Amino acid sequence: MQRNKQAVALLLAALAAAGSGPSLAADMAAAKAKAGQCFVCHGPDGVAKVPDAPNLAGQNEGYLVKALKDYKSGKRENEMMNAMAKNLSDQDIALVAAYFSSIVITVKAP
Repeated sequence: MQRNKQAVALLLAALAAAGSGPSLAADMAAAKAKAGQCFVCHGPDGVAKVPDAPNLAGQNEGYLVKALKDYKSGKRENEMMNAMAKNLSDQDIALVAAYFSSIVITVKAP
């Protein structure tokens, strides 16, 4: 997880240095908008709001892409997720995966 945070930070710094800051912000806004349909179960912060839904915050981006593609194709079965994924384009899937994987997980002290 720490490696993922470092990779995201490095990517953000490189893009900002290259003058791509506004574009990156727009991309993340698009990613959050596309992930909006997921918020009912998985929460806008990636912390599940439904008992049987997994937390997605900080999850590996590649894993999320594969899972969504598998739900879309029917290779992975879950009635709700199959219905949600069936109309997602590859770009939509990439945006949703990027959004949830970019969320930094914070642990609150007891």
